[in-house]
Amino acid sequence: MDAEQQYISELRTVLARLVKKLRKKAVSGEHLSLTERSTMVQLQHNGSMLPSELAANEHITNQSMSQIVAHLLELDYINRTPSETDGRKVLISLTEKGARILEQVRNERDEWLLKAIEETCTPDEQATIKKVIVPLTKLIEFD
Repeated sequence: MDAEQQYISELRTVLARLVKKLRKKAVSGEHLSLTERSTMVQLQHNGSMLPSELAANEHITNQSMSQIVAHLLELDYINRTPSETDGRKVLISLTEKGARILEQVRNERDEWLLKAIEETCTPDEQATIKKVIVPLTKLIEFD
């Protein structure tokens, strides 16, 4: 493996491990799968959506989304409302309780990350982390 491939591999590994660690630091969301959390975030950003739209955005089957919707309904994190234009369709939206849980999960992750950065990184390293946000965002947006 040449130097170029080595740093790419190291970057991928470090980012994956950081994401995994951040997931573990949000104890409020431990009872939710990644897809359940992602579904809730979609609802927070988009408002009401059809289950089929949620499934398509998550790249899962409608049947799998039905299971996710059932679990989130059980937790009172989402609402089901009949469509005003088509009575056969049901719109899914986030409840206040669901929005509070998402905010709590974000806060727990942010607090842990801030503490970790402050306690392990020098001021120069902290400045480097701030500078790398823009290029990493470009990578996320690349198709």
